[in-house]
Amino acid sequence: MEIKISFKHLEHTEALDERIKEKTQKLEKWFEGMTSSHWTCSVEKGDHIAEVKIVGPHFDYHASAKSDSLYKCLDLAVAKLEKQLGKKKDKWKNHIHHKHEEKTEFVDSPEVLFDEHDEDKFDDVQ
Repeated sequence: MEIKISFKHLEHTEALDERIKEKTQKLEKWFEGMTSSHWTCSVEKGDHIAEVKIVGPHFDYHASAKSDSLYKCLDLAVAKLEKQLGKKKDKWKNHIHHKHEEKTEFVDSPEVLFDEHDEDKFDDVQ
């Protein structure tokens, strides 16, 4: 996974780089193949903001978080992404299960079945 990190109105430190790489590796379990992540960390009006965008061949996920601590923002952004990915995975699993499900009709009463029965079609059965 390719990782890009940008800082706005914030000093770049090696500890932040390591923390972001650690959080990105935590997200790698959800993805296969070539993906890239772009992290943007900034400070606006005293609040720290962390935004992450993950792009792959057939998907695009985005999450942002605002807090008083940048490390807390990173955790919140990863939690939001994991929630999005979990929902997507559940939808995909349900789609597969419903695709192979047999379509059956339920009848409220047995009289309905006998009313629709046409005896002319079954002349040879006695």
